Amino acid sequence: MKVLHFTLPVAHEHSVIVQQDDQPYFYPYLHRHNEAQLTYIASGEGTIVAGTNMQVFKPGDIFFLGPNQAHIFKSDPQYFEADSLLRINTLTIFFDPETKLSALFQLPEMQLIKQFVDQHAGGFKIPAGYRAPVLERMLTVKDARNAGRMAEFVQLLQFLYSIRQQLTPLTDGALDKMSDTEGIRIGHIYNFAMQNYPSAISLDDIAAEVHMTPQAFCRYFKKHTGNTFITFLNKLRINEACKMMSIAKVEGISSVAYACGFNSITNFNRTFKAIMGSSPTQYLEHAKALVSDPV
Repeated sequence: MKVLHFTLPVAHEHSVIVQQDDQPYFYPYLHRHNEAQLTYIASGEGTIVAGTNMQVFKPGDIFFLGPNQAHIFKSDPQYFEADSLLRINTLTIFFDPETKLSALFQLPEMQLIKQFVDQHAGGFKIPAGYRAPVLERMLTVKDARNAGRMAEFVQLLQFLYSIRQQLTPLTDGALDKMSDTEGIRIGHIYNFAMQNYPSAISLDDIAAEVHMTPQAFCRYFKKHTGNTFITFLNKLRINEACKMMSIAKVEGISSVAYACGFNSITNFNRTFKAIMGSSPTQYLEHAKALVSDPV
């Protein structure tokens, strides 16, 4: 039986670690590591879950995740099909501001950047207009060696700091202080929900998965994530609905609602607007406009 870990080790051969991945799909389990990471998605599509928040990722996206931030890049289902030829390709820069780079981040000249990293421990997504310059600096870090890599890394951090007003946090980092045992259990809950969201999931069903009573499960999930399970499940389902509508090849709003696990159009419309701030019809019209007239 495979033993899963919540805190995964990252190779420490350098103070600033550059990793390129070319694989069939992303690591499919919720996890964390001591290092912060900046990840460029060259190819691959799916959902990033950071803490209890989630959003779609696609080629070109760049995400920052703070140290010990629980997360998962969940590849879309087609990546796991037996005959799939799809691949994911990423460039990631890892760094640990608390150990190997602690001396650097304690320098007086680095205090503003240290505050920036601390304040964004919940992660953020690079806005579309800044992806090209951030990627350019990431590639410069990758190609640099020895002290040159450290110098380029500081320049990358300085650029991220310079666009701090344009950044929107991914999450508040609610899962960061969770033990490994609790993280594995929450990861199992997330995985069950992500695999079964199109079907009805009762509190009895999900509680049984982790060997709890429904009442104990509700308390446990709220304590460790800051959200109710129903709130998390609704966010997951609406996220999947947005992915379907973004393709702009859907038969109608009702087909999306039922495919994503809602058994009532009224409930779907109400939940969608509460989470997304617009109606499903407005979202779909906007998605069609982008497809017919891409920016």
